[in-house]
Amino acid sequence: MTIKDVMKFIESEYNIINNTPCEMCGGELVADYSNVDLIDDIPHDICFCICSHCGHEKIFEFYAPFIDEIQKRKKRKRTLN
Repeated sequence: MTIKDVMKFIESEYNIINNTPCEMCGGELVADYSNVDLIDDIPHDICFCICSHCGHEKIFEFYAPFIDEIQKRKKRKRTLN
């Protein structure tokens, strides 16, 4: 997976966030911060968002295949050394 592919994944996550209205007031959600975490041993990009109008918080969980790719590359390098 190239950097361009990774950026496409991340861009699609932000498109989903930007097109999801706040469930409380219908306002605009803004990404506050994100973190990569394992959910059932599967890497996910966790985006913590907040409504710019009412302050309601929402968490998005996106599968992060690029993290799997990075881990596979690290394992391959270790076995080659």
